[in-house]
Amino acid sequence: MTAAPGQQNPEQQDREQQDREQQNKVRLAVVQLVVPVGDPEGNRRRLAETVEEHRDADLIVFPEMFVPGYDLAVVTERSDELAEDAETGPTAVLVRELAAAHGVTIVVGFLERADDGGLCNSLLIAAPGAGLAVYRKSHLFPAELPVFEPGHELPVVHTPAGVLGPQICFEHAFPAIATTQALAGAEVLVIPSAVGADHEHLIEVRTRARAQDNQLFAIAANSNSPGFCGHSMVVDPKGRVLAAAGLEDTVLRTVLDLSEIPAERRREPSLGMGRPHLYLFGREEETR
Repeated sequence: MTAAPGQQNPEQQDREQQDREQQNKVRLAVVQLVVPVGDPEGNRRRLAETVEEHRDADLIVFPEMFVPGYDLAVVTERSDELAEDAETGPTAVLVRELAAAHGVTIVVGFLERADDGGLCNSLLIAAPGAGLAVYRKSHLFPAELPVFEPGHELPVVHTPAGVLGPQICFEHAFPAIATTQALAGAEVLVIPSAVGADHEHLIEVRTRARAQDNQLFAIAANSNSPGFCGHSMVVDPKGRVLAAAGLEDTVLRTVLDLSEIPAERRREPSLGMGRPHLYLFGREEETR
């Protein structure tokens, strides 16, 4: 069949439709591996090996403090060797190289040395063609308060794998964080965690709630090292579990269809209908 001048033939239209649909698809890998505490070189090697193995993914998410291992006593005692500069440290150099080499966005937890010398529980987000972003945990768990400095921003990060809303572990517990990021354009909440043993119910309830509340995707990448509960999870905008782990070493693979986000928000437009003045400290809504 020949198309009329200025018109596309059906085959061209089908190809373009397929291209548009493919652009909305994000191939995801969520890493849950036991790693030793205090072995950053070995854990960076595990990171690189995992990225190489799953280089066909668009987005790879590792747990909280994956590089140094999560142990507050060890972090405190060995901070001189475990803490890194967010721009020039060995983990930053590595994830930049891996992201560029494989065209993949990488999210990984590390121990950051701030400019003032303090320690931060942070994430590196390396995206091909989009530079390197850093997120510092802003809502610290009580036991972390003597160890880490909190961050003071709730950013969203634009990557080829979607607009990411980074959070870390305990921040799961604050619905306002997810909503703030959703209203700023986040499509995927990435939540590297180190949730303790016997607390897997917190991962399931909070990950599903944050996703459904804000009608976006939520990824909980939790540690399964000794003392932690694993149970990493991927949830869609309806709150449905797309993939879930137990306590075993695993890499969860699934595909996120970002077109589901606007579709779900059209079906139930709750996110854009909030009245925030009513929620803050019980204040009355301002009237004009």
